[in-house]
Amino acid sequence: MLAQVTISSPGWLWPALLLAAVCLAALVSSYRSGPVAGPRLPCALLKALGVTALALCLLEPLWSTRHARPGANLFVIAADNSQSLEVKDTGAAQSRADALRQALEPNTGWQTALDDLFETRRFLFDTRLQAVPDFAALTFDGRVTALGTALRGLADRYAGQPLAGVLLFTDGNATDALEGSLNLDGLPPIYPVVLGRPGAARDLAIAQVHVSQTAFEDAPVSIQVDIAASGSRGETVTAQLLGPDGLEVGAQTVRARKDNDTLSCRFQLRPDKPGLSFYRVRVGFSSELEAASAAPTAAPSTREATLVNNTRTVPVERRSEPHRILYVAGRPNWEYKFLNRALETDDQLQLVALMRVALREPKFEFRGRAGETSNPLFRGFGDQSREEAARYDEPVLVRLNTRDELELRGGFPRTPEELYGFDALVLDDLEAAFFGPDQALLIAKFVSERGGGLLMLGGAESFHHGGYQRTPIGDMLPVYLDRLDSPQNPPTLRWDLAREGWLEPWARLRDTETAEKEQRQTMPAFHVLNSVRSVKPGARIIATATDEHGAQHPALVTQRFGRGRTAALMVGDVWRWGMRDASARNDMERTWRQLLRWLVADVPRPVELAIETPADQPAEAVRLEVRARDARFQPLDDASVTIEVEPGSAQTHPAALTNELRKDGDPGPQDPAGQGPSNTPSPQAAISPIAGPIRLRAEPSTTESGLYEATYVPCHNGGYRATACVTNLVGVEAGRAVAGWNTDLAADEFRSIDPNVPLIESIARRTGGEIVPLGKLAEFARGLPARRAPVMEAVTRPVWHTPWLFAFALACFLAEWGLRRWKGWP
Repeated sequence: MLAQVTISSPGWLWPALLLAAVCLAALVSSYRSGPVAGPRLPCALLKALGVTALALCLLEPLWSTRHARPGANLFVIAADNSQSLEVKDTGAAQSRADALRQALEPNTGWQTALDDLFETRRFLFDTRLQAVPDFAALTFDGRVTALGTALRGLADRYAGQPLAGVLLFTDGNATDALEGSLNLDGLPPIYPVVLGRPGAARDLAIAQVHVSQTAFEDAPVSIQVDIAASGSRGETVTAQLLGPDGLEVGAQTVRARKDNDTLSCRFQLRPDKPGLSFYRVRVGFSSELEAASAAPTAAPSTREATLVNNTRTVPVERRSEPHRILYVAGRPNWEYKFLNRALETDDQLQLVALMRVALREPKFEFRGRAGETSNPLFRGFGDQSREEAARYDEPVLVRLNTRDELELRGGFPRTPEELYGFDALVLDDLEAAFFGPDQALLIAKFVSERGGGLLMLGGAESFHHGGYQRTPIGDMLPVYLDRLDSPQNPPTLRWDLAREGWLEPWARLRDTETAEKEQRQTMPAFHVLNSVRSVKPGARIIATATDEHGAQHPALVTQRFGRGRTAALMVGDVWRWGMRDASARNDMERTWRQLLRWLVADVPRPVELAIETPADQPAEAVRLEVRARDARFQPLDDASVTIEVEPGSAQTHPAALTNELRKDGDPGPQDPAGQGPSNTPSPQAAISPIAGPIRLRAEPSTTESGLYEATYVPCHNGGYRATACVTNLVGVEAGRAVAGWNTDLAADEFRSIDPNVPLIESIARRTGGEIVPLGKLAEFARGLPARRAPVMEAVTRPVWHTPWLFAFALACFLAEWGLRRWKGWP
């Protein structure tokens, strides 16, 4: 409690109560015996209050308050020194930085009040937290706003010390933390001062760019661009995608419907060459871009608050090595013919086939000479050893498109090293008895542990007819293999997309729903269907087969299984689709390619390189994580991992970032079209490339087996390429991985120019503080001593002989007398 009332003379309690009771009894008696004229209650209450106040003086009450002890507590004033404060709100007389400079001028009244009561500490923060004697060092040239790092630094620095609070000047646009990820443990009440007004500036900013791989053959890479449009209601915004050569790959136009709107554009492309490439996204108002295009020699003009957040470099990786898919069939069929033709033109998929052309021969007992075990008809021809003679009792398998003459020479793989070299497995027209018990378990581990894909086609010896029920392979399929009665007459089936299929881009062939439905109407009827009782929980029906009675049967079902995926195609004569005409054959081949691309989309590689932003490192630092696995896809320990980092695009020196910032209406350097920052170096800052690759050594992680980590702090902005090389204990290379990232600190800093009020409010609420308006700092400083602090002191003042108490009693008596005289009451 910050205040309380105590009684210093409790011995006078009963005399005071007796005196008050006597006075009140006399008061009641006098008013009851007097003449009835006017309301008596107001007069009686006023006189009773006066008597009670005088009786209270006999108890000698004391008023005790607590406030921060002068000079015993610490108080921090932290100011944001990042570039984003150079933004000038529309209609404002000065920028946010100028307003902050004015508020932090030395010897201001509110700072003097804090210095008199607290041991004040002053800090600046941008990339790091820096203690300063005063705020004359405010330059607003920080490339990032490491708000989370700064708050953790204050908590660690003053742990166990009497820190009363933190006065935080910022716009809240943190580049190292989100609202839910801030660690505020151990911090005192934080009192943020919000700099800037939401929606007060007109600006476009690329908030986020997400790159994903799709199953489309003509556009395997999808780039999602989120644009934050501030003060742009009704404006048309154009987003452009530029290729590695600087030429435009695509452009999209969207319209902002409100002042603060989030716009989205999606680009789908097929990179020209395999490997890692760097694209560039830039945005701008369509009207200004058109004006700049009409007059390219005119000086560019824009009303945006800043242009440094209008561009973003995007690394895009196209796998250089194709995904290898193993196709295993029990007999040559038409399905393989069309499937093989479909994948011949796809450089991202390679189909390796293992096809049985003759069944296992019956076991005969040859009667010949004593000790002879082979057929006597072959006596004298070639090697007739026991191993050679056993070959007559094995099925005849044909290998197609193998890597070399040794691959699959012994038939279907029996070891993880052989099978895990493939990314997916397709089974067609093959009974379960073809696989031994160990091979069936190996296939289950291939999907669940290795993360491979499994697709079963609807041949004559598949699903229930192949005896897969109650086998490890059947358990992985997304359908139940209960036996159903097959129709006596071949059914007529129509292929339709289910609800889940319409939501999956890889299951569609056309861009619009109308065109997709028209294409489905041209598909031929199918006549072979493996009926199943139902699909398993969690499975998704992508397509259905509708018979002539209108009943729908699952035709294509998918599900996740462990780390991998499984799919079941119950229709057994998809090849009929390609027999109609050239257009239908093209659609069928595209369907095969997109289905198999989906099957291998998330298959992990033996060596993977990921780029992460560590929370415990500087804002510009990146952590390179390498996950290494051996041929059995087990974590590879005791390996040697080296990472080479080199620039993937033009590198910009940090000093160039400031030149792109508009100050006092100057748009800064732009390209001739006025669409954003130029790649041409300005006189103040030049493009500075990195001289050669930098080699790093990754160290084993202490938290995960097979994980190796290295931290890299880029000194320039732009795209970076990292190549990880893993070698085992004997020095043999186990694999390589390539990844890229973009370092653009200005883009992160200016992702949004609006103050992040939700984050600021969350910080104040979670720490017990409150938001302080910039114009009420003096009022906040005056009320701060009454707030709770680590070191408090009590101040006691007597209440019973203070002038206001006697004045209150006298006022009550005078009011009672005046009321009676005014109304003419006796």
